[in-house]
Amino acid sequence: MNRQAKAQLDHQIRHRINAGRVAVRDQVGFFGRQFGEVSSEWKEDDTRVTFADFAISEKLFAELRRDFPEDDYCSEEASPLDEALELDARFAWVVDPIDGTNNYALGCSFCAISLALLFDGVPVYGFIYDHSTEDLLEGGLGYGLFRNQKKIDRNATVADAQTMIGMHFPMSPEQLLSLSDLLSKYRVRCIGSGALTASYVATGYLTGVVDYRVKVWDIAAAFALCQAAGVVWEFVQGSPFPLKCFHPQMDFSPYYAGAESFIKEMASLDL
Repeated sequence: MNRQAKAQLDHQIRHRINAGRVAVRDQVGFFGRQFGEVSSEWKEDDTRVTFADFAISEKLFAELRRDFPEDDYCSEEASPLDEALELDARFAWVVDPIDGTNNYALGCSFCAISLALLFDGVPVYGFIYDHSTEDLLEGGLGYGLFRNQKKIDRNATVADAQTMIGMHFPMSPEQLLSLSDLLSKYRVRCIGSGALTASYVATGYLTGVVDYRVKVWDIAAAFALCQAAGVVWEFVQGSPFPLKCFHPQMDFSPYYAGAESFIKEMASLDL
C-alpha cells in the first residue's frame, strides 16, 4: 500500500473512530436508566437477554449507518433464525450491546457496552464502556490505549498491581485440571463480563486472562484494546479473525492473553 492509500485508509478509520465514540456515549444514559430495572428472558443457549440489549444494538447501529451505510453490522442480538451474514464490506462493526447481561439485569455494576471496528475482518479499534467506573476505554494498534480520551500509562498500573488473572466459569473438569497450577498460584477474578476482563488485562489491572466461554462479540473490542497495549493474545482453537461470516450462534473462541511471562506459562500447559 502506497503512502497516499495509507493516508486515505487512516482517514477513513479515524472518521469511524470519532463516530463510534459518539455512538457509544449516546447510549450511556439509556444504559444507566435500565440498569437493574429492565426485565429479562432466557435465550435458547441459556443466556439472559433484555429489552435493553435489542434497543442499544438498534440505536447504536442506526446512528452509525447514517454515516457509513456501506459498512457491515454484526450484533449478538440479531435473530438466531437469520441466515449467516457474509462480511463483504471492507469495514464492519461488531457490537455486544450489554456484555455481562446477568450482572446488568440484577444490578451488579460489572457490565459494559462493547463495540469493535473491523477492517478486512480484523479488529482495528475498540470501545468498551465500563459501567462499574463510568469510563470509556478505547484503542487500537497504532492508535494507543485511552480512558476517557486520555492515554493510559499501562506500565504504571502494572508496577503497582498484584499478580491477578481473570477467568470465566463454569469450566469442564478437564479444563480445570489443566489450569490447576495457575489456580494454586494466582489470585483469580471472575467478574461476569468477558469484555471487561480482557480490557482489564489491556489496562494492566490483570496480568492475564483465560476464557473458554467467549464469542467473537465478547472479545472483538477488547482484542483491539490489548493490541494497543502490546498484550499478547493467543487463541486456543484458531483465531476467528479475519472474520468473514457472522451468526448469533457462532462457536466459542477460547483464548488466553497477558504479559509475556504469563503467555510462556500458558504455552507450557496441556490445553
